[in-house]
Parts: sequence; C-alpha cells; structure tokens
Amino acid sequence: MNRTVALPVLAGGIVLANGEPGDATHLEEVTIVGTREQAEGTPGAAHVLDSETLARFAHTDVQRIARQIPGVSIQVEDGFGLRPNLSIRGVATERSGRITLLEDGILVAPAPYSAPSAYYFPTPGRMSAFEVLKGPAAISQGPYTIGGAFNMISTPIPVEPSGSLFAETGQYGTNRLHGTYGAVGDHGVGYLLETHQWFSDGYQAIDRSDADTGLEVRDYTLKVALAPPQSTHRVELKLQLAGQTSNQSYLGLTDADFRNDPRRRYGLSALDRIRTDHEQVIVRHEYVPGDAWKLTTTVYDNSHARNWFKTEGIDFDGSANAEALSRTSWSSVVSAVNRGIPLGGRSASELAAILHGTADTAMGSIQLRANDREYESRGIQFGVSWSGLLGEALHALRIGVRYHEDEEDRLQRNSSYRQENGMLRLDDLGRLGNAGNRIQEAKAVAIFVQDRIDIGGWTFTPGLRYEDIDQRRIRYETRPGRTGNPASRAADNLRSTRANRTRIVLPGIGALYRLNDRATILAGVHKGFTAPSNAPDVRPEEALNYELGLRLGGSVAQIEAVAFLSDYDNLLGECTSSSGVDCEVGDAFDGDAVTIRGLELSIAMDVAPAAGFAVPFEVVYTYIDGSFDTDIADTDFFGDVGAGDPVPYIPKHQLYSTLGVQREPFSGHLSIGHVDGACVRASCGEFERTDDSFTVDLAGSYQMTDSVGLFARVENLTDADDIVGRHPYGARPNKGRMFSIGVDLTW
Repeated sequence: MNRTVALPVLAGGIVLANGEPGDATHLEEVTIVGTREQAEGTPGAAHVLDSETLARFAHTDVQRIARQIPGVSIQVEDGFGLRPNLSIRGVATERSGRITLLEDGILVAPAPYSAPSAYYFPTPGRMSAFEVLKGPAAISQGPYTIGGAFNMISTPIPVEPSGSLFAETGQYGTNRLHGTYGAVGDHGVGYLLETHQWFSDGYQAIDRSDADTGLEVRDYTLKVALAPPQSTHRVELKLQLAGQTSNQSYLGLTDADFRNDPRRRYGLSALDRIRTDHEQVIVRHEYVPGDAWKLTTTVYDNSHARNWFKTEGIDFDGSANAEALSRTSWSSVVSAVNRGIPLGGRSASELAAILHGTADTAMGSIQLRANDREYESRGIQFGVSWSGLLGEALHALRIGVRYHEDEEDRLQRNSSYRQENGMLRLDDLGRLGNAGNRIQEAKAVAIFVQDRIDIGGWTFTPGLRYEDIDQRRIRYETRPGRTGNPASRAADNLRSTRANRTRIVLPGIGALYRLNDRATILAGVHKGFTAPSNAPDVRPEEALNYELGLRLGGSVAQIEAVAFLSDYDNLLGECTSSSGVDCEVGDAFDGDAVTIRGLELSIAMDVAPAAGFAVPFEVVYTYIDGSFDTDIADTDFFGDVGAGDPVPYIPKHQLYSTLGVQREPFSGHLSIGHVDGACVRASCGEFERTDDSFTVDLAGSYQMTDSVGLFARVENLTDADDIVGRHPYGARPNKGRMFSIGVDLTW
C-alpha cells in the first residue's frame, strides 16, 4: 500500500470532542452534532439517531436507518443497502455522491473529490449512532454542502471492561454476528476489539443458474487509546478492515417481467459479482490545555479496491474480438421491450427472447466488464476551538484546516461472450486495460471558521468555508499487439490529459431565538457547493440555501418543522456507469438553474404518559418539490428537459412512523413507511417512474436477564412488491418479507 502521509504526525487539531481535561479516561467519539439534546440547540436542522433508537429494529441496511431522518431521500438498488443512494434535501441520489459522507468525522467515500460515488459504505450494523447536519451549520463539513453531512459514529471504547455479542439468523440464508470487547485500564490505556460478519444467499433467483444473489461482508476494527487521568493529552489509533463479496448486478427487469416475478434475475447476469477490500487507519490527538482551548489533529489514510464483473451490453451483429465491440446498453434494450419498439434490427419480442435466454446471440455479442479500480484517500486535519465570554456574549469559536488528496486508478477489461442454449459462453477474454486505463486524482485544501454566539435568548452561528481543489485525469492507450504489460503507463502510451481547478468561498449564518422554555425559532442562509469533476468548461454546482423552522419541546411531545429552499445556479450531472445513461463515463453536464423547496416535519411523543409504561410514537414527514427552471437542449445525461420538469429520483412525499410499547422486560415497535413514486428522468414519461411504496416492519425484544436478551424482527411484513428503482438497467424490487431472530449477550 502506498502511504504518503506519515501517520505518527501529532500536532494541533480539528474536530471537537466532548469533555474537559481529566473528566474522561478515554477519547470521546468524534461527532458533528452530538446528543439529541445538543441537536435541539443547534441553529440549523440537525438530527441524531442514537444507540437506543437503533436498537429498536437492529437494522444493518442503512437505507432503512436513514429513512428515519427528515429530508433524506433514498434510491433503492440492491435491497440490502450495500451501495446506498442517499440524498439530503433533493441533491442527486446516485451513489450518495452529493453528500459529505463521514465515519467518526473523517471523509469515508473511496475518493471524496475525484470519484465520490460510494462504492464503499461503512457497515451500518457496527455503528453506535448516525448524525445528519443540514443548513448553514453544515459548512464545517465539506466539500458537499448543499444537502449536508451524514456522519456514522463507530463503537466507542468502553470505560469498564465489557463485551457484547449479537447473533442473528433469518430467511434467505441470512446470518449476522456483531461482537465487541474492550476496556480502559487504570493508567488510561484503552482498547476495543470488534468484528461484524454478515452473510446472505439473497432474495432473488437467477434464470437457469444455481448461483445465489447474496453477500458476504467481513468487518474488523481495532481501537487503542491513551488518555492518562488528569492529562491534557489524549491519543487514539483506529485500524479498520472490511471485505465484501456480493453477487449483485446492474441488470434489472422489464416491467412485464417485474409484474410476473419481481425477484427474478435474467441469466445474462449469472456471472455478475463485486469484490471489495477496504483499509482505514486513523490517528487522532487531542490537547486540552485548559477549560477554554482544545487542539486536535487527525491523520487518516483510506485504501479501497473493487472489481465488479458485470454484464454491460450487447452488440447485435457480434464480434469475436472484445476490442472491437460496439455495444448497446441493457438499459436501451429494456426500454425498447417496455415500449414495444425495435432496436438494433430486432423486434421487441426478439429482444425479450434474448433477455429470457430463449434466443442465442452471435459470437462475441455480449460484453462483460471487469470494472477493476483502486482508490486512495488520505489527509491531515488541524483545528482549534475556543470558548469564553466577550462582553455579554458567550462564544464558541472553531477553526479547521484540512489538506486532502485522493485518486482513482481504473484498469478495466472487456470480455466478450455469446448466449447459447440460455448460458453464457466466453469468446474473447480481452486485454487488461481495453475498457479503461486511466488515473484521476485530486488535491484539496479546505478551511472553515465558525463561531457560535449566545447572547440573551439568541444564538448565532456565522461561518465561512474555503475550498481550493486541483483535479486531473490521465488516460492511457492499450495498443493492439502490445507485449508485456498491456496497460503500460509509459509516456509513449499517453492518450489524453485534462485538468480543472476550483476555488470557492462559502459563507453562511444560522440563527436561533428562544421564545420561551419550550419554543424556539431557527433560520439560516448559506452558499452551498458540490465539488466538480475534472471535466473542463463545466460550471461547478452552486446553490443559495435558506431554511426557517420552529421547535416545540416539552415533557410529553417534541415537534420540529423546518422549511427549506435551494436555489441552484447550476445543477451538475456527472456520467457514471451506475447512472444507466449512454454517455462517456467521467464527463459532466450543466443542468442550469433548478429550484428545490421542501418541508421537514418530525414529531416524537409518549401517547400514554399515565399508563405506567412507555408508548413512544414518532412521525417523520418530508415534502420535496424539485424542478428545472429552464429548458435544456437534449444532452446525453439529462435528455430533453423543459422548464418545470422534475429533478429525478426525488419523491414529493415521504412518511415514516413508529409506534412502540416498552414495559420491562419487553419492548416492541411497529414502523410504517410510505414513499411516493418518483420520476427517474426529467421527462417522467411512461416507464420512467417508480411505484408508490408502502413498507411495514415489526420488531420485538425480551430481556431474559441482565446479560441475555432475545430479539425478533420482520421486515416488509406485507411482502410488498414495488418498483423502487429503474437504474442502472431496468426495474428493481425491494427486498421481500424477511423474518429474523437473534440473541444479544452482554458481560
């Protein structure tokens, strides 16, 4: 592994942790919001899902977790949430590439600037909490500040020697184990050992194949900390390894096939499989010289490797040579079958026969690609915080500086197959690099300054963020007949280069006013930004963002309502394989002006406060209306857009509600989720919309002793079958009804 950052570097730092010198014997986990109580005092929309909330259903699918947060939208792809498509306040959903993804306050996407698509996502089942920060408060967490930041908080080092083991088994051959053990010694030396193992055979069946559609995820974490009592210094080392194999495909179904059997997979996808490996190293140092000051340094290094072997498209005339294959995407084939129109000289029925495996294809006609990529993401963050009185105002000032560099290295291979008697037969393996031989990289310096000013009943948070980003892409040829390394990176093999530099200043301010002990008003405005690609002559994505809200709190009920508006100067579209669009991967497109407005509402209350036991009831509702403000000439990415057309994959109405009963030693919860159908293209024509989705989950637990608990859960209780996505290549289902039981041991 190439590591250019010296991990032992310890100096002054960036991210706040709770506590004062000597009041803790270990490092606190890095948060961007804090507790639920702290979120309620934030001059901006902030939400926390703590460990108690997560334990209700014990989900390991982040999509099921994230729908509990207002303002978050989801584009379901695989049903397990392995590579989730998350959006905050209407930003593009694809691969969560337009939100700032963090684990313990550290950028965690494989290459956050040069290739932000989240082909790696931390295992949600090992997290202790989730946070979302939106509005002007989110300018401290870049580079994606239009929607906001999504932070995952890993398991903390326990103060007392303790361990836990959660084991779960369920339908579709699904098994999960999460184990932890840790302690802090008398001299402030702490440690945590953790593993999370997750396996499943999958809920889909592949035509004419005994291959499963499941997953294997193995995750290991080690934390070691030194925090001597009464010392002003604390140090922590975190090592995390994760490996995944999943038999997932980009190929979906035609609508007719979906309605007949939504959990079918075409035999053309029988060989599709992705393997990934991820390594993370974090060293964090805190120096707290007194009550007012705190200095923190964080050095991080993430490495990620993935190879997704999957079917890409078809050349109807065929070619025995993988180098010469000119393919039509499966997205176009599925669309032609849906519409009953010919494509490539084949009728819709002939195209359907190819999908169904009842028609043979020409030699070399079907392309499968080994999408082999390696990512590096590393950096160092420094910061300082100070709190104190200036006159009558209490200030909490934070200043942060981050130097970051990342890269994506593509070395991909096209192979050509034919379909014969319903099975795929290899015709030409192809040469390494024939489907992509390029490096793209980014270097960035980010600076933010933010002050929290409390005076009387008012709280203000003025802030400023600066990003200076250098990006470059280098493409190499793979020459026919080359001997030795077929993907040589020699200078004489250079194909093209391009570069882009962006410098931007992002101001913002939030305000909160306490009307009384139970009611507060919040408001904010900030300039939001999305880091652009290395494509030249494409404007960066920028938006002015506004929010106005009300919080009502009491002993029985808490209510929050926040209205928001994002006024885009330019919506950016970036071509990726997962977009399912026929365009050059890596190219970017201007979407011009867009307006996104919405309302986020959350209610939490005990509906039976006098019952002698808790009956918690929570409702989360999100309304988002996003539309293009101008006409856009037909492009490979957006298509032919007219003013007023909707922003893709953003449902207008989303509702999530839970009702629980908690009476020791029993606890039970029922959740109901509704998501409007969403347009998957701006034109929103026939076969360009998802279904309305209604999902019911049920979970219960019984604490047998202080150390032993039993758990049961049913996901998708009604076994609903909905088209929840249409990308990359066709209609995609939600996961079917799934029953699980488990045991939770602590000691």
